[in-house]
Amino acid sequence: MPPVRQLRDVQPVEQSVTTYFKTVLSSPVGDLLLTSDGENLTGLWITGQTPDKTADAAVENDALPVFLKTKDWLDRYFAGQRTTPDELPLKPAGNAFRQWVWAILREIPYGETTTYGAIARRIESETGGRMSAQAVGGAVGHNPVSIVIPCHRVLGANGRLTGYAGGLHLKTALLKIEKADVRLV
Repeated sequence: MPPVRQLRDVQPVEQSVTTYFKTVLSSPVGDLLLTSDGENLTGLWITGQTPDKTADAAVENDALPVFLKTKDWLDRYFAGQRTTPDELPLKPAGNAFRQWVWAILREIPYGETTTYGAIARRIESETGGRMSAQAVGGAVGHNPVSIVIPCHRVLGANGRLTGYAGGLHLKTALLKIEKADVRLV
């Protein structure tokens, strides 16, 4: 029988504790809560959306460079200028499937839309497996970086406006800013 390890032989496991930061910005669609790990934007929630738990313990820091860069991005976005997600350092937390769906969302051009079904078909073609629009919708609905990762550009079947964490009125407002060609019913 092998000997039992002595506690003195056990090496401590280094755990990295990330400090998160937050700021609140005013916008035409309401206050925006931003979070960061100090270098990357990790969250952006519109009033009415529920932020993830990192926001609760985050330290206020209005002058963080990533927040200033995001503010500039948002100012341009709300002024109707074309912006792209790759202009900002993003690090949303999520499992591999959600990350995959969010990467697809980042490819949807400003002012254009797609459907949950189209995203599901794309994943099916890339994997050879089955994918449901509902599974895609679940990942889209957990996007922690609203506006920048443009989940508002995803519509239901036949181009219908469906689900948005902040409410359909916010989804409609964002699509109007982008002058997206969509039936706003």
